Amino acid sequence: MRILLTGSSRGIGRAIAERLAVPGNSLALCASRPSDQLDEVVAACRENGAEAVGLSGDVGLTETPARLVAEAVDAFGGLDGVVSNAGIAISGSLIDMPEEEWDRVFAVNVRASWLLSRAAFPHLRKAENAAFISVASMSGIEAYPGTGAYSASKAALIMMVRTLALEWAENGVRANCVSPGLFHSSMTAPIYADPEKKAAREALVPMHRIGDPARDIAGLVAFMLSKDAGYITGQNILADGGLMASIHTQIAGRPKSDNI
Repeated sequence: MRILLTGSSRGIGRAIAERLAVPGNSLALCASRPSDQLDEVVAACRENGAEAVGLSGDVGLTETPARLVAEAVDAFGGLDGVVSNAGIAISGSLIDMPEEEWDRVFAVNVRASWLLSRAAFPHLRKAENAAFISVASMSGIEAYPGTGAYSASKAALIMMVRTLALEWAENGVRANCVSPGLFHSSMTAPIYADPEKKAAREALVPMHRIGDPARDIAGLVAFMLSKDAGYITGQNILADGGLMASIHTQIAGRPKSDNI
């Protein structure tokens, strides 16, 4: 497959890149700027047998997504898949959030995926097994107060991708989201560096561990790109160790009716 992946230089994006780095795959690995980290993941993917090129640009800028798609197509002669993984979070309350921060979060987390999809579609529709995947978040399903526009942006992203799936279905192009729960990533590293916070979070997850990008999300993305997922579209696949479904386990006591 010929795949464009944003946010590929670290964390979840790097894990996805290395999982997709198999002989026969061609990877356009994108990051916001040139860096040693991007060079390292490109080199690692090549060592694993994939063709790989490193591309850079701020996807929050209007012109960047289309340029990245064009450069990937120039490198590989087309596209079979896009994984829109780049995302940001700016903490703070909504009422105190400056407008420019709201705009920035939505530009990176939502608009970039839309612009990538718009630029990639003419190429994806020519592919035999085409797929567009956005990395959303459990915060797009349930509100996460204190993260500013993050939850709102991820909710918008999920709905946008569901809409794309319906609009593209007749062309044979699938669109889905994957939503990580509590995961190790570059954004969460400071949290898990605190043993007490890490333990408190682990205690909330029914599987009692924090998600590992290579173990728990990269394979899911690889599956959603594959022909094995060829009849799956318009879905948001949650990978959270059971956290979102566990609310009743947090409530003390169980109701019981009297015998009748």
